[in-house]
Amino acid sequence: MKTAFILIITLMSISCTHSQEDLPEVSQGSIQRIPDFKSNYVTARNIDIWLPDDYSKNKRYSVLYMHDGQMLYDAKGSWNKQSWEMDEAAHQLYKRDACSKEFIIVGIWNGGETRHSDYFPQKPFEMLTKDERNIVNEQLKQSHVPLESSFTPTSDNYLKFIVRELKPHIDEMFNTYTDKDNTFIAGSSMGGLISMYALCEYPQVFGGAACLSTHWPGTFTLENNPIPDAFKQYLKNNLPDPATHKLYFDCGDETLDALYPEIQKEVDFIIKEKGYTAKNWRTGYFPGENHSENAWRDRVIIPLEFLFQ
Repeated sequence: MKTAFILIITLMSISCTHSQEDLPEVSQGSIQRIPDFKSNYVTARNIDIWLPDDYSKNKRYSVLYMHDGQMLYDAKGSWNKQSWEMDEAAHQLYKRDACSKEFIIVGIWNGGETRHSDYFPQKPFEMLTKDERNIVNEQLKQSHVPLESSFTPTSDNYLKFIVRELKPHIDEMFNTYTDKDNTFIAGSSMGGLISMYALCEYPQVFGGAACLSTHWPGTFTLENNPIPDAFKQYLKNNLPDPATHKLYFDCGDETLDALYPEIQKEVDFIIKEKGYTAKNWRTGYFPGENHSENAWRDRVIIPLEFLFQ
């Protein structure tokens, strides 16, 4: 099973370095692309924005920022021929009148070889001792995560890119509500980690986060792994006010998701202790579900409805 995980990581790193010229095909709404968005903080990357069919310049929209943007809309263009089909999920919410807020989706492409460092929460990593960092570095090398010499998270810069560069551009380009109560962030796996981190680091910017199949190990093993404890300690110290924020977590128990359920239970306990209730927090467990876009596609409507209700 570990070999399969390593193969997946390798394929993602290779495939994500290629920029698609064609826009993703969607069956609902439309896509507008900002190609190779330049940044002072991260490598240039495409930004694919989904707009609903009835998008109008005469009204305002909430915004959902999502990571791994090349995997969100069109399976034909993804490395594994799977996608979240976010256009369909959003359309279903609109059709059912299941959300009180109309929204657009900003799909941020990952940086290929920089994906792991961009998405790995930086401050929890910096809490580790030198010996613990060496353990993490060795575990990532064994998993063939692209490294220069040693692993150094760059997620603080990735969040600066979103908050200081991308969000102002989106707010200028589209008719959006700019306040935190209408700004959300979501992702899966490492994208789940960075969404959690974004909410904690910028609670004045993001009002909620959806974290699917959150990759709590940070590497690809639980054995002798100091990372989950660092993440839990970080959450104890940095979770935002439950009165003004929403949190969604979930996981399956197959393939890579098999590493998550026990840690997620411990995280859930921390969240509950910090005062979160059913009003502002959801946690889901999906037995038999694996670590794939198809799995996230099948349940993403749950966090969408929660965030935008």
